Amino acid sequence: MSVIRSSNQFAAFKTMPEPSQIRAGYDRWAPIYDHDANPLPALEEPLVRNVAGDLRGLSVLDLGCGTGRHTAWLAQAGAHATGIDSSAGMLDEARRKIVVESVKFVEHDLHQPLPLMDAAFDLVVCGLVLEHLADLPVVFAEMRRMLRPRGRAVVSAMHPAMFLRNSQARFTDPKSGDVVAPGSINHSLSEIVMAAIQAGFCLTDLAEYEPDAEFAGRYRRAKKYIGWPMLALLVLRNGSKIIWQFTPAR
Repeated sequence: MSVIRSSNQFAAFKTMPEPSQIRAGYDRWAPIYDHDANPLPALEEPLVRNVAGDLRGLSVLDLGCGTGRHTAWLAQAGAHATGIDSSAGMLDEARRKIVVESVKFVEHDLHQPLPLMDAAFDLVVCGLVLEHLADLPVVFAEMRRMLRPRGRAVVSAMHPAMFLRNSQARFTDPKSGDVVAPGSINHSLSEIVMAAIQAGFCLTDLAEYEPDAEFAGRYRRAKKYIGWPMLALLVLRNGSKIIWQFTPAR
């Protein structure tokens, strides 16, 4: 886990940190993750909800669930949700705030094959996780393995352009004042898309999003990114026919 004290410490994003480093960073982040006014999850969450569709009675996997920010609304929407994450600290927060029979949580290293059955889910949601995973083809292959025929995946990622602005997952530790980065790798948009397609997914939508002035008024850390893509959102279907549409940044 690195402590960032100036922008010149952002270096080789293609150097993947150890999984233990990422876990330690998110364990440390967990107590404040839901309360630090991070603009990226705030931008991402309503967009994911919008494309998720009717979830009543569906089995849904929240891959890299963290504190359960997606798991909570998935359950409220009527899904049977499973959240899986490698950070015990993040899962402790999720379990503390989400106590319903339709939700279960699993602690597991996401760099390893997932301990979940084939064709067990109608939908996989993977929110802002890819920058912490090195082997994207394996990640998408695991998603497809766990989906039922015609199942879908909704995948969000910090836009690769954000790394050009010296941005990655990070937080300020309120106890020490350190700015801490658990560790990120900058996957290009083409790497993400091709990993999904090569895993056998049909890409049905790809959209890029940037903050506007109204959003930046509510999340002041987004102000410097107005007019700059912050988020990429993919909607995938379990199938090999490639039919997709591209939505420009908005």
